[in-house]
Amino acid sequence: MNIDIPEGKDPIGYVWGEMVPGIGIAASSFSLAVYSHTTLGLREFEAARLRIAQINGCIFCLDWRTERDGEKVDEGFAEAVTNWRTTEDFDDRTRLSAEYAERYALDHHNLDQEFWDRMTKHYTQTEIVELSMSIGSWLAFGRLNHVLGLDAVCVLPGH
Repeated sequence: MNIDIPEGKDPIGYVWGEMVPGIGIAASSFSLAVYSHTTLGLREFEAARLRIAQINGCIFCLDWRTERDGEKVDEGFAEAVTNWRTTEDFDDRTRLSAEYAERYALDHHNLDQEFWDRMTKHYTQTEIVELSMSIGSWLAFGRLNHVLGLDAVCVLPGH
């Protein structure tokens, strides 16, 4: 871990809640809102989330699977996300979700008209904004936890 945590303190609670409460608590609320208020399908949501986890290298995020109404994505889903370009397991929306997450994180200056034409064919404007905010949350907070060395001890509040 790259941050000193006082003995007996929960690392996540300490860093996110005590060290910078004005920022950390708001960030935590935003992070939780992505899960609580999403309208995206589970596979689309998880394809983008897992692609960002793979890019960030966040240990916890790679192991986490979002659950909705007792359902999670299947065992091979993470491998399909890794191979989003060629997998036969994805429909167009799921494939685009993984592609958007990757390009958002690694190549956002080159999101060209051809890409946006494909996105708007399969996603509404509202869904694009929601997916963009979700990806931004995962990119920022997964990377923050990994860089600070918190990802080995991370648990999402309320889960």
